Amino acid sequence: MLQTIQPRSGTAFTMKKGERLKVIDPEGEQVADLYAFNEHDKNEFISSGRSLDYNESIQFKKGSLLYSNQSNVMLEIIEDTVEDHDFLLTPCSVDTFKHFYPNEEPVPGCHGNLVAAFSEFDIPEHHVCTTFNTFMNVEVDAKGKISVLPPKSNAGDYTIFEAKMDLIVGLTACSAGESNNFRYKPIQFEILPAANI
Repeated sequence: MLQTIQPRSGTAFTMKKGERLKVIDPEGEQVADLYAFNEHDKNEFISSGRSLDYNESIQFKKGSLLYSNQSNVMLEIIEDTVEDHDFLLTPCSVDTFKHFYPNEEPVPGCHGNLVAAFSEFDIPEHHVCTTFNTFMNVEVDAKGKISVLPPKSNAGDYTIFEAKMDLIVGLTACSAGESNNFRYKPIQFEILPAANI
């Protein structure tokens, strides 16, 4: 069943091994922060560092594997109409807004929204670390300068992740202006059954 995450909010849910998560950008240029835990061991969670290391790349697309802090594969990207995502930057937070947008009223951001969503699964705040920022367009120049640019995703673009273990997944419609070309839009998602092989 297709579900909608309202702008600047988030949710959490479970997935079984083999199920597929389709994350959709219904209006275009909207980031969705994704984070995941092993459903049976909440001390195992998605790891940016392990994933960057083992993929030997900062670019993620069809065929890329997302690893846990215990070096196990949690998710595989099996379809991707954008093939432009970020796994370097932390989820936006109250502190992010104070730092980058000092003249705006801070909001919980993706970090706060994920913490609230994961609280239903008794997951503590300090376990929510660097997210897989689906559709986020981050460029790193030759001197190492990081730039956040408008997402390349168009209306209806999507990425499909296959669960490689039973998971608790958090997903947001990102709250940061620069990440979403200063428009806040919904994200849609659907959990698809395991493929018949």
